[in-house]
Amino acid sequence: MAKLEGIRACVFDAYGTLFDVHAPVAKLAQEIGEKADALSKTWRQKQLEYSWLRSLMGVHADFWHVTGDALDYALAFHGIEDPGLKDELMVLYLKLDAYPDAKAALETLKSRNMRLGILSNGSPSMLEAAVRSAGLEKLIDQVLSVEDVGIYKPSRRVYRLAMQKFVLPDAPSICFVSSNTWDAQAAAQFGFQVVRIDRFGLPDDKIPGKPAAKVKSLSELPALL
Repeated sequence: MAKLEGIRACVFDAYGTLFDVHAPVAKLAQEIGEKADALSKTWRQKQLEYSWLRSLMGVHADFWHVTGDALDYALAFHGIEDPGLKDELMVLYLKLDAYPDAKAALETLKSRNMRLGILSNGSPSMLEAAVRSAGLEKLIDQVLSVEDVGIYKPSRRVYRLAMQKFVLPDAPSICFVSSNTWDAQAAAQFGFQVVRIDRFGLPDDKIPGKPAAKVKSLSELPALL
């Protein structure tokens, strides 16, 4: 696989790329029972849908609010009535596990003096908590939230934020890394050189944008840069 040329910063999506969004439900799976896996999938799907819908409607709320609304829906959809479960899951969402391949890949890139960032739908407090909990705070130069622009990915305003914060005039100088197909393709369509982490064996979405590379793990990323 050919190396990416001219990269001056590497920017990562957070949820699903560095951090495991299904970890909270997994930790309480025994308590939740047979509906645990379906609950986690519905929660994630609605979290994304609500971010897109709010962007289209022009009615922004931060990702903590959206995440809570999505969990309310998921619990109701699956008929789970447990007053304390939502609070437990939301607290766990602030302490998401990093994927096993995340820290080593970041350390390798950092050792090469690559500028590293996160560009995420998450609110600043959510991202700060996740980065700290995973022990990544010394590896990330900038943690960028959509709250700076008031709209969610895949708005071009979000991707442009990374260029502004890293003070880079041309999009191809940024390597953007995401495991979310729609995010990877939208970022590629914007102009970033994109590496999609294909954690789940998903085909590309039928939307504009083609990642420059597709790999199975973050451990393969340093060889491309």
